[in-house]
Formats: sequence, structure tokens, C-alpha cells
Amino acid sequence: LPMKILVCEDEEILLTSLAFRLKKQGFEIILAKDGKEALEKIKSESPDLIVADIMMPQVTGLELITFVRKKMKSDLPIIMISALGNDDTVLEAFRKGATDFISKPFKPSELVLRIRMVFQQMELATN
Repeated sequence: LPMKILVCEDEEILLTSLAFRLKKQGFEIILAKDGKEALEKIKSESPDLIVADIMMPQVTGLELITFVRKKMKSDLPIIMISALGNDDTVLEAFRKGATDFISKPFKPSELVLRIRMVFQQMELATN
């Protein structure tokens, strides 16, 4: 079964290009264009991993992490996307329970690599 990844990003061009690249890598992709939609999809689709922008309308990436960790009591891996220079926000994301983060601008291949690393670490942890 392919791993299911929820990609949450309000920049449509980036969202589309990431989805395209991840599908090509054999992942199943769920898209959300803001944090509110992401929360709904987390509940309905049960993804294996979340990629989310920190800065999003309606519900921010930080609120998303809090929801998953506190409300859902889930250790679902969450990779945050951050604009450069957002160091405080990134630290806050890690404090709230983010798994990893990647700075914009980045190559889709770099994100693929990080996703694979997270899945490998999860495998090692369960075996």
C-alpha cells in the first residue's frame, strides 16, 4: 500500500508541483489549500505523514501541530515548510512537536528525501 501524504500549502503553484512530484514517487497524495481544510482531511483521510506550511490562512501550521499532538494524541509525522528567516516560528514548531522542517525555496527532490528519511526512521522504531 502506498504511503498517504497530506500536503497543505496555500501557494497553489507549489502545492501542484509538490503533489506531482510525490505522486511520481509512488505516494498517495491528499491536498489541502489551508489549515482548516487540512484539519478536515486529517480526520477523514488518516494520512501517514503531513507536510504543511507554517504560515497559512484560517488555521496556521502551528495550530495544526497542536491539534494533531494534543487533541488527537497522535505522533503522526509532520514536516513543516517555512519561509526563510522564520527561525522563531520554526523553534516554536519543534516545541509543539514538528518532526522536521524545510525552508523555502527548496527543490521537490529535497522534500522527497526528507519524507523517505522520516518513513525509514519510523520503520526502525517499530522493528
